[in-house]
Amino acid sequence: MRSVRIIVLFAAMVACGVLAHAQGAPDFSKVEIKANKVTDKFYTLDGQGGTIGVLFGPDGVFMVDTQFAPLSDKIVAAIKRLTPQPIKFVVNTHVHGDHTGGDENFGKLGATIISREELRYRLAHPNPNANGTPGVATAAAGLPKQTYRGMMTMFMDGEQIQLIAVPRAHTDGDTMVYFPGLDVIMTGDFYRSVQYPNVDRANGGSLQGLLDGLGTVIGHAGPNTKIIPGHGTTVDRNAVIAHRDIAVSVRDRVARLVDQGKSEDEVVAAKVTADLDPKIQEVGTTGERFVRQVYAELKSAR
Repeated sequence: MRSVRIIVLFAAMVACGVLAHAQGAPDFSKVEIKANKVTDKFYTLDGQGGTIGVLFGPDGVFMVDTQFAPLSDKIVAAIKRLTPQPIKFVVNTHVHGDHTGGDENFGKLGATIISREELRYRLAHPNPNANGTPGVATAAAGLPKQTYRGMMTMFMDGEQIQLIAVPRAHTDGDTMVYFPGLDVIMTGDFYRSVQYPNVDRANGGSLQGLLDGLGTVIGHAGPNTKIIPGHGTTVDRNAVIAHRDIAVSVRDRVARLVDQGKSEDEVVAAKVTADLDPKIQEVGTTGERFVRQVYAELKSAR
């Protein structure tokens, strides 16, 4: 499997913000794929990009997200070290290239790709690049062959798998993947255990949808549920509650300033996240980004 053109990949990475601190195009040859055991038949894979989930057994492999295209060979090799079974299904949690970049490669291997209807549309009709040039559509082999609305239930390798739509959250095509028998939830990027929330309004995301999505996670999780975010370490229900509380606090603080007629830059200058930053890992510039996203959403609703 050979990678898609690097310029396409680079544009996708810029769109999802993963190059914020990079000095140039990444060197994928140095990326190692690390397998992390969650249960005897469920592992996560860390490389570069979003966290991958792998359920395996006699029915084959069910995979959550694909990271970047140049990593597909390494990802396949990591999965083969876990099981000789073929990759049967891939579900995408959302549109960004660090979660969907390898779709074409896995589609060509015979995997059936599944997503929300909205996500398939965005893969086929991407937004323009940051420089205004047209986005590059995902090749037919990488487009989802099966889409769903609301919720979809599958049974594989002795487990029930629930794909739960999270409308207009991080994007307008988010999916939460719930494995009830394993007590595991994968969220994609509408919940991340690092940084402030990221509402990608250009791809249909919304603050209220993100808050509702966090509520869905909290509602499905019990005291021992392993919640696997799109980025960051696995957490429990309490961590998601704390994350939602921070998002609500920022929203309420920004709303008060909007009501006072403050401009976006004035709201940013007010440093409404200053006392919250110590509670966030890898803050960077994500606090300001989130404040600006919240401001834009609240202002547009006035």
